[in-house]
Amino acid sequence: MTVVLTVNPGSHSLKLHLINTETEEVLASETSNAVPDAKSAASVIEELIGDTTISAVGHRLVHGGPHLRSPTVVDASSLKRAQAAADLAPQHVPVTLEILNGACDLLPDVPHVLCPDTAFHSDLPEVAATYPIPASWRERFGIRRYGFHGLSYAWATSRAASLLGRQATSVNLLLAHLGGGCSVCAVRDGCSVDTSMGFTPLEGVPMSTRSGSVDPGMLLWLLERIPLEEVRDELYHQSGLLGMSSNSGDTRDLVRASAQGDAKAQLALDVFTRRVSQALAAMAVSLPRVDALVFTGEIGWDQPEVRQAICQDLGRLGVPATLPSGNPTTDSLLSSRFAPVPVLAVQPREELQIARETAMAMRGRVNAGQQGSPYQEAKTDND
Repeated sequence: MTVVLTVNPGSHSLKLHLINTETEEVLASETSNAVPDAKSAASVIEELIGDTTISAVGHRLVHGGPHLRSPTVVDASSLKRAQAAADLAPQHVPVTLEILNGACDLLPDVPHVLCPDTAFHSDLPEVAATYPIPASWRERFGIRRYGFHGLSYAWATSRAASLLGRQATSVNLLLAHLGGGCSVCAVRDGCSVDTSMGFTPLEGVPMSTRSGSVDPGMLLWLLERIPLEEVRDELYHQSGLLGMSSNSGDTRDLVRASAQGDAKAQLALDVFTRRVSQALAAMAVSLPRVDALVFTGEIGWDQPEVRQAICQDLGRLGVPATLPSGNPTTDSLLSSRFAPVPVLAVQPREELQIARETAMAMRGRVNAGQQGSPYQEAKTDND
């Protein structure tokens, strides 16, 4: 049995799973909703694995930057490249690297693999990856649209293809990953060809506490009146659903509040679902046809009111206007298979995709004839 430990840190959470990669069975798991750090993470990891023999550790890396474009075994070079991407996702990458260092110290003889969330979008067409800004900026700073939630999209694409009875390389999908962070994606023949997030995880549709895209002229105006750090904090932590409702960034809370007559909660939900449906409609121009609309992420998976509101705006694309009111218990078709555009719900399973990509990276390393601990080599190089 080959067991991979998957490490999925968020800005305010840490999810750990032990996975048998031969069967994709989750052997054990642990979730912490506290702000993660290296010391506490190492303690939880040590308790979780016990006497289990670990073959490799896979770490979700939100932003791989311009150089980490695929699952990569941790060594001196990949660490340096990951560190260079830290300021592109300041709420995520520094935490990931801190936990990575602690995990590597705890398990120094086990290979560690970085699984970038940006990898799924690494081959975006130029028309989707290019910002309309001066070429000198793009060339000097490497500014381009990277895209995120790639681990979730990769998993959802394979599951959607299976539900449709198709090969993943043949499907054309609109996907919405809706959770604490939110984005949409167009997949053509199994590959990402456009997505709403770009240079950082702040672009795109509104999120739980992040603004999504706003007028850059407004930001310039604000920066003349408010300190940069305050603007950054408000955009990341006090905007989105929370900022609009002045109450909560959780759609479950907002649905309940709206039912009780809270106008701000209803407005927040209306703006959120309208922006998501607009983004999905925009993604459709990148596809020759739409084989299905796929919802995933915590909200996409278990918030039927949100799914319903988004679909109501997409009737012109052939999306059914009415969906079941309940939640699925397994990945499933929510609409008729014969609808012009079937609607699917796929449970988010980033841990299984991390395990898949870690195993893939390890097979590549074995095929290349590499031996020894790359982390130990990295430590030696950095001493």
